[in-house]
Amino acid sequence: MSVTSRRGFLGAVAASGTTLTATQLAAASDKLDLASLKKDTDIACIYHCDFGDPKRFGQLLTNMNNHLSVYEFDTLRVKLVLVAHGAGVKFFLDDLTGTPWANETVDPDLYKRFTGLTKFGIEGYLCEITFKRNKIDLAKAKKDSFLKFVPSGVATLAELQAKGYGYIKVG
Repeated sequence: MSVTSRRGFLGAVAASGTTLTATQLAAASDKLDLASLKKDTDIACIYHCDFGDPKRFGQLLTNMNNHLSVYEFDTLRVKLVLVAHGAGVKFFLDDLTGTPWANETVDPDLYKRFTGLTKFGIEGYLCEITFKRNKIDLAKAKKDSFLKFVPSGVATLAELQAKGYGYIKVG
């Protein structure tokens, strides 16, 4: 029996046409199941975003920043998660064409603000049911590593609360 190198194996797989595309790999790794959700800081809160109002979303981001500032942006002391479903997912899409919000525009600075907060451990959980019911391709979601798909936004809210997360809804 010959020893097969990792490079040789990957080359053979590539040659056979059975490689996974980068999109397939990303889609497989950016999904969370409810059982994998954990609370690993004393202070942990969920921010609930089921609305599409940009001013309200901006206020949510301000509140998250203020929340983090009280804990000196220390990721060992506080964990914040944003759960988006319904119209709230539009802030996390690359492109609104083919969605219920196709005639709207989203200020890109809102997502830049969210991205800035992710340096302090914030993650965004996007509801797969919202994508399915609105016939939105999951690939339309932004590809950043701090965004994860969850099976259901509302079920994720309940799961995190059961695990000790506080619940906050702006507006």
